[in-house]
Amino acid sequence: MSRSLRLRLIAGAGAAIGVALVVAWFAMTWLFNAHVERRVEDDLLVQMRPLLADLRLSQGAPSVGAEPADPRFAVPAGGLYWQLSTSAGTARSVSLWDSRLPGAHAPPSDEWRIRKARGPFDQRLLLVERTIRLQPRDPVVLVQLGYDLAALVPAQREFAREMGFFLALLWGVLALAAWVQVGLGLQPLRRVEHDVERLRRDATARLSGRYPRELAPLIESIDALADAREADVARARRRAADLAHGLKTPLSALAAQSARVRVGGSPSIADGLDSSIAAMRAAIDGELARTRISLVHDGRSTRALPLVERLVAVIEQTEAGERIAFSLSFDDELTLPLASDDAAELIGPLLENAARHARRLVQIRVEDQNGQRTLAIGDDGPGLHTAQRDEAVLRGARLDSAGEGHGLGLAIARELAEATGGRLALVRSSLGGLEVRVSWLLST
Repeated sequence: MSRSLRLRLIAGAGAAIGVALVVAWFAMTWLFNAHVERRVEDDLLVQMRPLLADLRLSQGAPSVGAEPADPRFAVPAGGLYWQLSTSAGTARSVSLWDSRLPGAHAPPSDEWRIRKARGPFDQRLLLVERTIRLQPRDPVVLVQLGYDLAALVPAQREFAREMGFFLALLWGVLALAAWVQVGLGLQPLRRVEHDVERLRRDATARLSGRYPRELAPLIESIDALADAREADVARARRRAADLAHGLKTPLSALAAQSARVRVGGSPSIADGLDSSIAAMRAAIDGELARTRISLVHDGRSTRALPLVERLVAVIEQTEAGERIAFSLSFDDELTLPLASDDAAELIGPLLENAARHARRLVQIRVEDQNGQRTLAIGDDGPGLHTAQRDEAVLRGARLDSAGEGHGLGLAIARELAEATGGRLALVRSSLGGLEVRVSWLLST
């Protein structure tokens, strides 16, 4: 989870929502309990009115003609209690039996006081109390009504349980909403991922489109990094070109020395020099090709037929090409997902290699199959065994390791294909020789 921003955001939102709902559960439960107790207080004051209306004093002791109508006042430990007290005596409900309500400390005379206290029968009571005076010279009467709070517990528990169930469902809904919100919030990052992938394949590309302000510093930093990378690649290409041109003169001088050695009667030494010179030229050409690969542009396309016809026309002028026939089998409108220069650099060496090994025919096809566009170049030459084909695709292998010249390494051809999202494979040609296939997924 620590490596997933989405999961971290969703988990954080779920935890925060959960804490908020737990606090809300406690708050709403407390508010409900307080509301119920206020309703009980109002009911007790209503019960008090008939009691006070019939209150009389006999020799200073309070008495009433009739008790309130609620039957719980007439049942011992019934949960509702009243008590009238003076210094001369006490009158109380039947529900108190022989017990008394707890005494009051400095009860008010101008308003009702509400408090909770431990009452008779070990009950927790809600008490409403105050003092009154019937006549100015009459003794003070302490009026008290009590309600057993245990009667409220079932309703309070049911409310808490139902509220907890509701808030759990609400948590699920809000968590789902948070998941959707996180998904919407991360959508711009998916666009960044797509643009960065395009930037990886094309050094000249930049992050485009409108992004949220919060991503602007990231976008600017990526573009600045891309500018620096493009500049580094350009410098590296220039240095590679300078190095190649700088080595041409020494290599030409070495070739001249080899010719003199050969004329001087040392052909074996001359052969060794020529081999070393050819290896150095191959290494230089290979590095120049890889530098070219690093600058391959993504999103370009080239019509296949005109390009292949132009390359075939050039190869037909060579010693290997003039003795064989070329067969082109593809539609005029088909394109390859490479820029023209990149396509020529990929196809040209493959055609040269096929022409060098073919007996009479080289076949070039471009076809769409299984959601892929495939360029296939096959010949009717001796071909390669399966083990040889597997060995040939290893990095650093060459398409032509036995013929003259150094050619273009198969690894370079493969890198150029992969740089444009393609895949290179060697198979047996239907003509009997070797067939090189380069395939690209068709965009949908």
